[in-house]
Amino acid sequence: MKNLFYWYLLIVGMWLFSSCTANLEQVETTDLDRESVFADSAYTARFLSQIYTDVGYDVKPNRFKTEAFGMAIEHGGLQTACDEAAYKVVSDVTNDVMFATGTINPVNAKEDDVWKIAYVNIRRANVFMKYVEGSPITENVKKQYKAEARFLRAWYYSMLLRHYGGVPLIGDNIYEVDDDMKTSRDTYADCVKYIVDECNLAALDLPDKFRGINTGRATAGSCKGLISRIRLYEASALFNGSDFGKTSDFPKELIGYIEYDKERWKVAVDAALDVIKMNTFAIYSCHICNDPTDKKGTPEPGWGFYAIFHNNDFYKIPDGGAGVIYPDGTYAEMLFEYRPGTGNQREALFGAPSCGGNGNGGYIYHDMVEQFPMKDGKTINDPSSKYSYNPLKPDEGRDPRFANTVVWNGSKLTSAGDMNHVVYTHVGAGVTSDSFGSGTPTGYYIRKFGHRQLAGNHWLATSQAFDLIRYAEILLNYAEAANEYYGPNHEEVLGEHIVSPYNILKTLRERAGIEPGDDGMYGLKQNMTYEEMRDAIRLERYIELAFEGHRFFDVRRWMIAEQTQNKQMRGYKIERSTNGIEKGTIVNVRKHTFRKAMYFFPIPYKETVKSKELLQNPYYE
Repeated sequence: MKNLFYWYLLIVGMWLFSSCTANLEQVETTDLDRESVFADSAYTARFLSQIYTDVGYDVKPNRFKTEAFGMAIEHGGLQTACDEAAYKVVSDVTNDVMFATGTINPVNAKEDDVWKIAYVNIRRANVFMKYVEGSPITENVKKQYKAEARFLRAWYYSMLLRHYGGVPLIGDNIYEVDDDMKTSRDTYADCVKYIVDECNLAALDLPDKFRGINTGRATAGSCKGLISRIRLYEASALFNGSDFGKTSDFPKELIGYIEYDKERWKVAVDAALDVIKMNTFAIYSCHICNDPTDKKGTPEPGWGFYAIFHNNDFYKIPDGGAGVIYPDGTYAEMLFEYRPGTGNQREALFGAPSCGGNGNGGYIYHDMVEQFPMKDGKTINDPSSKYSYNPLKPDEGRDPRFANTVVWNGSKLTSAGDMNHVVYTHVGAGVTSDSFGSGTPTGYYIRKFGHRQLAGNHWLATSQAFDLIRYAEILLNYAEAANEYYGPNHEEVLGEHIVSPYNILKTLRERAGIEPGDDGMYGLKQNMTYEEMRDAIRLERYIELAFEGHRFFDVRRWMIAEQTQNKQMRGYKIERSTNGIEKGTIVNVRKHTFRKAMYFFPIPYKETVKSKELLQNPYYE
């Protein structure tokens, strides 16, 4: 029990510090005791930076690592644990593979994962908030730092909540090795309330947004963005009065609300509106943004969707003012980011072998490839579309997000010096290291997040910053909640702008580079029913937020995982003859299996065995 949350003695030991507290990226270590740390303003700031180091842990594309001979070996993340991407077959069976194959359980669940990492950082936040009062920093800075630590504590609790449901809330306690610690789980409702209350308190002492070298620090926007996510989840089917767990003797209130309450959707609507009404964030579009490196001033439809993930290179934030829904393309979209430094790790995880890729981040499925609409916004099978879908040339006439998300046979990837690096995945004549079977099991690679200047030039380095909350998510949160509570035609007027499920989908599709059409609907059906709008919003989340850590949890909170995660996943194999003729075939790649227990993560057996009060999630025992 004394080691339940892996509490480490922080009195003497190794401390991670940021060598530049503003950018929260580079780290160094030193041996210091607690008194020395909080007697020095620089060390105090660096201790706070330490709490930021794991904020992106749960959505890291290489989250499920293993160790061999004392070295970490990278594998996939949530994208390979769900229906987004095929995992790479290796000798080690990691937790992403276990989720895909339905074999995850409390014994084989990775011990050094969210449960440990979140509670270690919650304790760090508690230590900081208690001892920062004695630090020789100004009162204003002290107030800001405490607010940041308060948000970070709430952030790690939210990480626990969406993995496990209700967890033990320890308040401001700092448990030492000999202390008896709380092991009983608090209710889902109490955890939601705690996180929301903490975020509201933190927001009072934080700016709406940081800029420049302080980008990446928690802000009032981060606080409100997290509240929006929490409120959306608690209103969703899994948590809002579902039957999950009711047939067992497990206390249902630990993983959700016993009864359904439609008003939770109204709370989710208002939480998203709280962010929108800040008038601080907006969709990063390309109305006046051009790619200065590759296009030499020529506008590229949907370029903003690429640039948003490389904001260190492309953001241009003017002084003063911000749009709500229809910005002029110069405002920041990120509410909270993970900033681990520079390198090419992400590009290596997803890239083709000829681009220095290792495939550990997974390979996009053909099933997901088919979900992207055509450039007029119509589905690939819609006979009314003016474009024809050709799986041999899947980018032609497609939503520009497709080319910024997927690498297919014949993809031209722009590299340094404005050169094109071509990836060929076909088999037969002209086979390469990137080909189906030898390089990819699906016929595709993942392009999203990859910097164009690293394509074929993998010895270069770029920012590895990763969005954790962005404005597109907030808008989709609003659209989903508003449709659930009011219906698809609900509109709210905010100044000169109309906010509605329809307008939000149009806004995202406009930024994506989809054509508006003569009716200005961007391929959306007019007069949709509630069910049709629900499906349209879910599809948009699937495409817009792909590989950002949302899909794994979305299909669970919607309670559709037993369909989407319980099927044969497919790839696309192209055979090329010596005369250049290509033939494509849909092939089976991975069989995904979903067990009912897998709506939640299992709490590691190593923890539950230490205390009878720490109840395991339903259906795992």
